[in-house]
Amino acid sequence: MRILALTLDLDDTLWPVMPALERADRELDAYLREHYPSVAHAWPIPAMRELRAKVALERPDLAHDFTAQRHITLQQAFAACGIDDAPLDTLWGIYFTARNSVELYPDSLPALERITTHWPVASLTNGNADLEQIGIRVHFAHHICARDTGSLKPDRRIFHLAAEQLGIAPGNILHVGDDPELDVVGARNAGLRTAWINRTGRHWPKALGAAPDLDLRDMTALADWLDAHPPA
Repeated sequence: MRILALTLDLDDTLWPVMPALERADRELDAYLREHYPSVAHAWPIPAMRELRAKVALERPDLAHDFTAQRHITLQQAFAACGIDDAPLDTLWGIYFTARNSVELYPDSLPALERITTHWPVASLTNGNADLEQIGIRVHFAHHICARDTGSLKPDRRIFHLAAEQLGIAPGNILHVGDDPELDVVGARNAGLRTAWINRTGRHWPKALGAAPDLDLRDMTALADWLDAHPPA
């Protein structure tokens, strides 16, 4: 296969996302306990998470927009405590900063530096990671996220938008990600080639159909494969 560009998932591909999400919940809870103790008492972390899941179910039109879902969650939590004017900007700032305090896998940054020397790369994510805050924006030609596009993986539209921004035909783009369904099946159905970052050595789920073009242990393995298959 002739690869001229890459699209790259972020969460759990370049860094483990759960530690950052858990930290964000803790820091938001700490702020509430100090400044809005009644809200913190009524909505401890587990209850806040349940409320957010309820909002997600009630608002399928916002499935692509985790930021809007969280804003509504906070509004409802405060309203339930008789506070109509929730300080959403402050609360979101606390959460968003902590959510983007990620720790990259050791292989991620060296591999990115190698890859982006020869290939244009677009980040492609359902989440709300901020490449500027994380400090890796320089390595990406484009940043495509579900919130901005109105569609989320595995919808083929988000992959096609990335192809349009890269100016490369889908068949010459390699999509790289950790999620078998969202990344591999989604990209394959959109006509892209696929690389599964399979850090734990799982077997490919046969129920999802054809295996990815590449089954790789980490980003170093991806960079090695690309070095062996130059674009020209």
